[in-house]
Amino acid sequence: MHNGELPLSARQLKNLQVIYELMHQQRFMYNNRIHRIEDRIVSISQSHVRPIVHGKAGAAVKFGAKVAISLVNGYALIDELSWDSFNEGTRLQAAVESYKQRFGYYPEAVIADHLCRNRNNYRFWKELGIRLSGPRLGRPSQEELQEHRNLERQDAKERNAVEGKFGEGKRKYGLDRIMARLPETSESVIALQFLVMNLGRRLRVLFCQFFKVQYLQNFGMSLSTS
Repeated sequence: MHNGELPLSARQLKNLQVIYELMHQQRFMYNNRIHRIEDRIVSISQSHVRPIVHGKAGAAVKFGAKVAISLVNGYALIDELSWDSFNEGTRLQAAVESYKQRFGYYPEAVIADHLCRNRNNYRFWKELGIRLSGPRLGRPSQEELQEHRNLERQDAKERNAVEGKFGEGKRKYGLDRIMARLPETSESVIALQFLVMNLGRRLRVLFCQFFKVQYLQNFGMSLSTS
C-alpha cells in the first residue's frame, strides 16, 4: 500500500467496483426475497451485459446486445442497438421517422409483429396513410375476414425475411459470437457485420444483373445466327 491506496491497476480497480455493486445487488435480492433487479450484473469483466428474456425454447434468456432492424429491399438497417431490453412496439414510430429521413418519404406499409399492433401505433399509421401489417383492431366483418387472412399470410412471409436476416448474420457472419469486450467495440463489430451483409447482398444483385445481361447477349446471338 502507498498513501492508503490499494496497489491495483485500473482494470483491477474497475473489476473491484463491479464486484461491490454485484454484492449489493445480490444482498438486496436476498433480503427482499426477489429474483429480479434493474441493471442486473451477470459478468464482472463485461458489466454492461444484461440478461434479456427471449421466451423461446432452449434459450429463455439471452445475454448480449438487442438489435432492432428494418429490412428494405433486402438490406438491413439498424434502428436501435441497446444492451438493455426494450419493447419493439414503442420504437416503431421512431423507426418509421428514421426511414423518412433516409429515403425522403414514408413507407407504403410496415410489416411488424403483434407487439407493435396497438392503438397508439394504429392511430399514428392512419394519420400518415401507412398500412400496418396484421388485422385491424376490433372484430372484422365477414367480407373483410378473408381479405385480412390473405394479407396476414403475405405479411407473415415478408416478416420471416427479417428473422432470416438475423439467422444469416448468426450462421454466416458470427453475429451471435461477438468476441469484443468493451461495449463500444462490440457495437462497432455488430454494425460492421450488418455492413458486410449488405455488401454481400449488393454484390449478389450486381452479379445477377451481370449474368442476366451476358445470358441475354449470348441468347440473342444464338437466335440471330440460327
